[in-house]
Amino acid sequence: MRRYLPLLAVSLMASTATPALAYKAYVSNERGNTVSILDTDTMEVIETIQVGQRPRGITISHDGKYVYLCASDDDTVEIIDTETNQIVGTLPSGPDPELFVLSPDGKTLYVANEDDNLVTVIDVESKRVIIEIPVGVEPEGMGISPDGRTLVNTSETTNMAHFIDTETHTITHNVLVDSRPRFAEFKPDGSEVWVSAEIGGTVSVIDNETREIKHKITFDIPGLRPESIQPVGVRISKDGSKAYVALGPANRVAVVDTATYEVKKYVLVGQRVWQLAFTPDQKYIISTNGISNDVTFIDVETDEPIKSVTVGEQPWGVVVSPN
Repeated sequence: MRRYLPLLAVSLMASTATPALAYKAYVSNERGNTVSILDTDTMEVIETIQVGQRPRGITISHDGKYVYLCASDDDTVEIIDTETNQIVGTLPSGPDPELFVLSPDGKTLYVANEDDNLVTVIDVESKRVIIEIPVGVEPEGMGISPDGRTLVNTSETTNMAHFIDTETHTITHNVLVDSRPRFAEFKPDGSEVWVSAEIGGTVSVIDNETREIKHKITFDIPGLRPESIQPVGVRISKDGSKAYVALGPANRVAVVDTATYEVKKYVLVGQRVWQLAFTPDQKYIISTNGISNDVTFIDVETDEPIKSVTVGEQPWGVVVSPN
């Protein structure tokens, strides 16, 4: 005899099932002076807000309460309240802030000021500049070690990765990399930092202990000229097993085995892929595609593109809420 659960029991079972986690993704649109906000569950834009001029670098406080945004042509960092999606303040910055990184404790923001060859160190709570650190010409990429003790800035024109002690605010090592380094990303265990070189077409893997290049990753896509393959954004999975590299006008994201440094796959996304961000559950990685004005959701398990979503004009940066 077939038994049927009472309707109330079925309802209770459904209500106690683990809900799917939906996060918000924030995308800076460089040309449109907007930030697009997406629901990562539905993969749809839920709101677009007006911000300062030429928004590029974007990150979020560790508690998810505030988004920090480089308004490059306004020479400031804007603070967006994630509850109201309103700009509630600014942080001081040197001219043309492009990229930044937040310290692991969430107290300090390190900003690359492209026009004056400085890294500006900002106390987030007091909203004041702690110090300005001279670096190479056209600083851009910013990465910080998991323990917060080492900051890496890349200078586009000097073609160097500058290792900075965050306690003394001094440069301890300068590592020459290939032409126009754009991004710096530490492995989760802090053993390596990966530096992309846009014009050089490589990613340099630098040993964080010796501060020497231990490997250079190159890319080869059939049918594309080498000059069309321009590494920019880099992200490494939480378990440290895979790296994702945005390849600019190649319109692809490379998936790299971090143990062997072998490119396992090229994922076709939108046009001029620029930056990348994981969702906190690492289910998806999202790419910003500046020429096609969209972002692409990539399934991290299969490394297949799931969906491209139209956002604002020339999407540049992306960050996902931690909760």
